[in-house]
Amino acid sequence: MNDNSETIKFDITPGESELKAMQRDIRFFPTSESPSCLTQKQLDDYNRLGYLSGIQIFSNPEILNIQNYFNQLLEEVIANGGDSYSISSAHLTYGKVFDLLTDSRIVEHVANILGDNVIGWGAHFFCKMPHDGKSVSWHQDASYWPLTPSKTATVWLAIDDANIENGCMRFIETSHHAGPLDYTESTNSEQNVLNQTIKDAELSLIHISEPTRLLSIS
Repeated sequence: MNDNSETIKFDITPGESELKAMQRDIRFFPTSESPSCLTQKQLDDYNRLGYLSGIQIFSNPEILNIQNYFNQLLEEVIANGGDSYSISSAHLTYGKVFDLLTDSRIVEHVANILGDNVIGWGAHFFCKMPHDGKSVSWHQDASYWPLTPSKTATVWLAIDDANIENGCMRFIETSHHAGPLDYTESTNSEQNVLNQTIKDAELSLIHISEPTRLLSIS
């Protein structure tokens, strides 16, 4: 028997032309779930502000083990010709990242927001090294994703200290209520890690990340 089927490749982040050709609904969808590990106030805050913070999932020894793992992984990737932004869709290649993506403690928190039928579709180790000259411009995550409707959430797991001095993640509260914002495609001169820039974001609204390292799980 002959198999003439074609292998279909799914890109987590399709190209700009592909995204523009998609008919997507990237509005914010408020959660209406009944909380178990989160509180009702946290869910209300999520709907109102667009994010939650200060949630501790792992113990100090656990996060130290995760940190050591990623230090080793980063060394291996760079030694093989990659860079600190190369560890994308990491759950498809690295078993320990898949284990993090599917950790029941993380999944339970996400399910409190999205509902029980949760799919982990992305995991990225995002590491901006000191003094590398690059930045991450203001952007909306949903504009990069081939999802409709965009009922999804990002788990931002900091594996290093994240503070103002080392350029922690910034988020503009309530910006998710503004809907999709206009952006321009970034030029090489901008040294933008991503390829979209929302100009005057503080005036229009949205979110940015700068130096520090994180594991992004979606």
